[in-house]
Amino acid sequence: MLLDANILLYAIDPSSALGPSAQSVLVDALNGRRRVALPWQTIGAFVRIATNPRASSQPMTGEEAWGWVEQWLALDITWIPPATEATARAYGHLARQLNITANLVPDALLAALAIEHGLELWSADTDFARFPGLRWHNPLAVH
Repeated sequence: MLLDANILLYAIDPSSALGPSAQSVLVDALNGRRRVALPWQTIGAFVRIATNPRASSQPMTGEEAWGWVEQWLALDITWIPPATEATARAYGHLARQLNITANLVPDALLAALAIEHGLELWSADTDFARFPGLRWHNPLAVH
């Protein structure tokens, strides 16, 4: 599975209504048997949003946010999937099929990476439903 930043952000935010479900999903994933992909796009989005004062009334420091990332990456089950020329081809295929612009670009890049590596993308963002060929799962919809 490949995790989107929103799963991580909800999981560490005690004030979020989705927090308990996301925390359960994340703990189960990190203690499971399937490898958990944390791509640089997810890591960057997590740190950017977690430290943004417009996104939270109590934003983290950069050091605090990176501390979470270090904890997750220290686990044997996690890995950072590399982007390759195949990622570019997968993105290009999506771009030819859809009008990918503005805020949809980062989602399409994440979808392309998941498609390239044959991974199911876990996200609460329903925009991922629009990408053909992407296996997408919203684990928070069932909790």
